[in-house]
Amino acid sequence: MVSHAIVDARSITAHHPLGTSTGHVVELRGQWDLLVRRALDVSTLAVELAALSEPEFLSLCDWLQDAGRGLPFRFLSVHAPTKQLALPEADLVELLLALPPVVDAIVVHPDVLERPERFAALGRTLVIENMDGRKGTGRTAAELEPYFAALPDAGFCLDVPHAGSIDPSMGVAHDLLDAFGERLRHVHVSSVDEDCHHLPLTAEDEEAFGPVLARCRDVPWILEADLPRR
Repeated sequence: MVSHAIVDARSITAHHPLGTSTGHVVELRGQWDLLVRRALDVSTLAVELAALSEPEFLSLCDWLQDAGRGLPFRFLSVHAPTKQLALPEADLVELLLALPPVVDAIVVHPDVLERPERFAALGRTLVIENMDGRKGTGRTAAELEPYFAALPDAGFCLDVPHAGSIDPSMGVAHDLLDAFGERLRHVHVSSVDEDCHHLPLTAEDEEAFGPVLARCRDVPWILEADLPRR
């Protein structure tokens, strides 16, 4: 039996590898030098550089070309833009393909993909994230199946609170791991509010998420909010 305390604050910080997303540090958005310094305060092992808008992404592309080789992280994920999208999708794919080799994974939201097959050239670097309860697709294993069928080499990013927003019993999270666990590349961890904004992990969610995270021990855990203070 999995202990209800398996995901307490100390066990999260002890997970190897652990990292943070820069997406929740809104006051530094687009300031990549400062965002990386903030991420290094959490871990030198893993990071997700979140460029959630297209202008942020374009600035990240330029920054990585100059600074990417000097980054110390063993696992580096880039979150592709999901809003303020103006470039033709084919041009966005070309920019993703041009990211330097230091990038281990590129996370995409399935609901913004116009033609998923365009992203096939990214191979295993591409990682599809499950969506939260606000979205119209990409939330369950059945809804994600067509995307993985179009992108047979793509990996999977399990966003645990997104799954919890669909099904608080966490059955959807287990279904996603049953279907795509062999593709799992990393995990997003936090709590969310009623509008699905990421928050520090609560004690209630620690208990609810524990059995799910116990199935994800071999991949990086990426924090999408600050660690809770206990």
